[in-house]
Amino acid sequence: MSMHRVMVLAVDGVLPMDLGIPTQIFNARPNTPYELTVCGDTDETVTTSAGFTLGLTAGLEALADADTIIVPGFEDFRRPPHPRVRAALKLAGRAGIRIASICTGAFAVASAGLLDGRTVTTHWASADDLEELYPRLRVDRNVLYIDNDTILTSAGVTAGIDLCLHLVRKDLGAAVANDIARELVAAPHRDGGQAQYINRSLPTPQATTLTDTREWALRSFEEDLSIPKLADHAGVSPRTLTRLWREETGVSPHQWLLTARINRARELLETTDLQVEQIAIRCGLGSGANMRARFRDALGITPTAYRRTFQHQAA
Repeated sequence: MSMHRVMVLAVDGVLPMDLGIPTQIFNARPNTPYELTVCGDTDETVTTSAGFTLGLTAGLEALADADTIIVPGFEDFRRPPHPRVRAALKLAGRAGIRIASICTGAFAVASAGLLDGRTVTTHWASADDLEELYPRLRVDRNVLYIDNDTILTSAGVTAGIDLCLHLVRKDLGAAVANDIARELVAAPHRDGGQAQYINRSLPTPQATTLTDTREWALRSFEEDLSIPKLADHAGVSPRTLTRLWREETGVSPHQWLLTARINRARELLETTDLQVEQIAIRCGLGSGANMRARFRDALGITPTAYRRTFQHQAA
């Protein structure tokens, strides 16, 4: 992959944690082609929501040269950014540049008219505001992120991590994305369709956590990973395991394991010459036929086509 220019657009009142996500994930590494620039309405400084200022390396003109623009959340999201910011985003959108928002960054993208007619997402606490201010869009409150090809939106902070890793996975494959996730000590890959953690009564604190069991499962794909076996490893009942697993990950054990197995299969397709049948066994997908069916369901592509696309990038 040739050099890929990532522009992070920091508007006034930018949320520091949201800003830190893309700057960490798309920072220069030996195995990635990303060239990172933090830009804004001026080419000098921007004030964050925490009150401190950040130096910028470019102004809005840099957006025209971007391959990807990422818009972090900002504090006063009900007030549209400066018209210059909106105009620059609109031009970038018309040029087909990939634009992704984190949290309330969706409000800036919407202010440029780029979300009209689309189904998007943002932090659950801001969803009503987004639909009120921009009635031409529809907010899906129940997902972590939505990929509309050149326009992507995500929910709160951790969903921003998921979205940025998703972009790396699309660009460079699962192996590189997994390396970055391990570097960040991020959770295993979460699909965009996974539910947000919405405001609800907190469950009674549990002394039990399933972190060790999930880590064991990731090392043990060839073993029997049935609910009873997982529960036995965790030292809880199957019913308790299922409940805790969903509370801690947002999905059922079955869905979590299927996603993890597919993700591992993708990595092996990229980094080895193993046959599909061998990979299916190593990942606990049973047979090559089952793995092909799961790939089509999850990715809309066959394992062989996936390998042709990504193996050379991982070399």
